[in-house]
Amino acid sequence: MAPRVAIIGAGFGGLCMAIRLERAGIHTYTVFERAADLGGTWRDNSYPGAGCDIPSHLYSYSFEKYASWTRRYPEQPEILDYLHHCADKYDVRRKIRLRTEVRRAVFDGGAWQVTTSSTEGERTETFDVVVMAVGQLNRPHMPDISGMDEFEGVSFHSARWNHDHDLTGRRVAVIGTGSSAAQLVPRVAERAEHLYLFQRTPNWVIPKPDAAFGPLTRMAFRCAPGLQRAYREWIYRYAEGTLYPALAQGWSEGLLRQRALRHLRDQVPDPELRARLTPDYPPGCKRVVIDSSFYPALTRPNVSLVTDRIARVTPKGVHTAESAYEVDTIVYATGFKSTEFLVPMEVVGREGRSLGERWKDGAEAYLGISVPGFPNLFMLYGPNTNLGHNSIIFMIECQVAHIMACLPHVGASGPIEVRPEAMAAWRRQLDVAMSRMVWGAGCRSWYKTADGRITNNWPGPTTLYRRLTARPPEPAYRAVGPG
Repeated sequence: MAPRVAIIGAGFGGLCMAIRLERAGIHTYTVFERAADLGGTWRDNSYPGAGCDIPSHLYSYSFEKYASWTRRYPEQPEILDYLHHCADKYDVRRKIRLRTEVRRAVFDGGAWQVTTSSTEGERTETFDVVVMAVGQLNRPHMPDISGMDEFEGVSFHSARWNHDHDLTGRRVAVIGTGSSAAQLVPRVAERAEHLYLFQRTPNWVIPKPDAAFGPLTRMAFRCAPGLQRAYREWIYRYAEGTLYPALAQGWSEGLLRQRALRHLRDQVPDPELRARLTPDYPPGCKRVVIDSSFYPALTRPNVSLVTDRIARVTPKGVHTAESAYEVDTIVYATGFKSTEFLVPMEVVGREGRSLGERWKDGAEAYLGISVPGFPNLFMLYGPNTNLGHNSIIFMIECQVAHIMACLPHVGASGPIEVRPEAMAAWRRQLDVAMSRMVWGAGCRSWYKTADGRITNNWPGPTTLYRRLTARPPEPAYRAVGPG
């Protein structure tokens, strides 16, 4: 008898899980999506210039390589179109329940009781397996700045872009200088009367070698699948062989620094502005920004970089200790609550213990997928599986393959969970590997909890993660009886 599977989230992870189940002939699954459409982060982040810093042909499923990409680096509308294409091609759209939010999941000793909320009210259903596919970047983080509620203009987070608000001729404050800000600032600067960019900490920025694929190139990819596979493999191997060693403080760390400093020097002639844009921490400690339009935008006469600490927001603008900046629009490009995995969902496992309680000191999971005491509960893009150098889609496919390998054991022996000793060994291995990485070099980043614990990133090469997730579930998992 096929297991009843609840998939929570309809982004890259949830769709991948649904497609693999469908292709395996398991149709007893339901995908719950709280929004009005599928797409996850690529549905939510529709700000001007939104796109991906991983090349198109690698930022896609290995089983649906898609020869129709129009650019080397995909922009948000094209990625969202790709996800819709996959949902239709593999016939999983019919299994997605939109506008349905999962409020809690409780293990009752033999199965999961999943409670959802929708326009039809609250409903509880029984599932054998729950797959959490909500990702790490789904809940916008708003800064704690005095007076934000008093602002009389229009304000919004970059992931909740107000498309009804025309920025032409506006005086705009953008708070934050991460990847989202680097993408939206050039587009907003073209329309705004003046843009003030408030920077707390500068980021390392390297050029983005973007280009459009012409008709002949797209035809070659379409007519010669081997060419597309080879191109994808080359991108993957380059990232593993060159970018990963820089994050592991290896041979290419100096090359990454030199490339970023040369990019800054080439695009910002003013030495005073260059100095304010030069980080004082190693490249890779925070996510490296890959963009070729950000620095030129900062040299425009209608753009000002503000590095003084923000003191408060007033009804008319933003104040620092030194100056007042009158604006009519504030864009918070301040990232996401990345370390609060699965919040605000309530998840209760065996013996009535909540996942929030278990994770009070920071989220962790075996392979980033399973947690002791929570049978038949799996995660996609869970703790310590984010990448700073390669495609997260690769990691998601490894995780889905691991879950698919676990499902026969679920059916044969009842609920299974990862053993505590396997989790403990995994934690020790992570700690050793993490000590070699640049992320602990002292910078603040969304990779870390408030006390500095790195809960988001994978500290090894992706080739190792693929080998680890490809192992049989035994002996890391055990069957658990009822109660």
